[in-house]
Amino acid sequence: MLSALSSLQPRQLAAQVLNFALVLSTAFMLWKGLSVVTDSPSPIVVVLSGSMEPAFQRGDLLFLWNRGLDTQIGEIVVYNVRGKDIPIVHRVVRRFGGGDTQLRLLTKGDNNAADDTELYARGQSYLNRSKDVIGSVVGYIPFVGYVTILLSEYPWLKTVMLGLMGLTVVLQRE
Repeated sequence: MLSALSSLQPRQLAAQVLNFALVLSTAFMLWKGLSVVTDSPSPIVVVLSGSMEPAFQRGDLLFLWNRGLDTQIGEIVVYNVRGKDIPIVHRVVRRFGGGDTQLRLLTKGDNNAADDTELYARGQSYLNRSKDVIGSVVGYIPFVGYVTILLSEYPWLKTVMLGLMGLTVVLQRE
């Protein structure tokens, strides 16, 4: 492999590196475009736990929509807890307010015995729909997100995967 890499002319090597950069920037632009269209900072999330079984399994890839702010009871939402960076996927079990007043939600995992008040930030009893909720689930693909879970549980896989992708791009002949 190294001999193939060293046999590339500087111009060919630069072209391959630029192709790799183009792939990465295209993926980033697609993500940002989805964020704008869905009005969600994270339009696609992966289910990380079994708290929503049987509706969603660990590793399911969820698609979010955040344009309709009138969330109903029974709707599945994804929210972030203030001060933490892990999105939580749970069902709305109660709603308070709406209309002229700010909509507040109480959520619960389908597979959990109690509601989510213990998961919320200290002193918080409800979710503020406009501030805490990332979006409502509008679709999913089963188990596709397991790759993300594996990459986060085994960090060395990220390095291996990026290295293989980089080598593939650099060594590819046109």
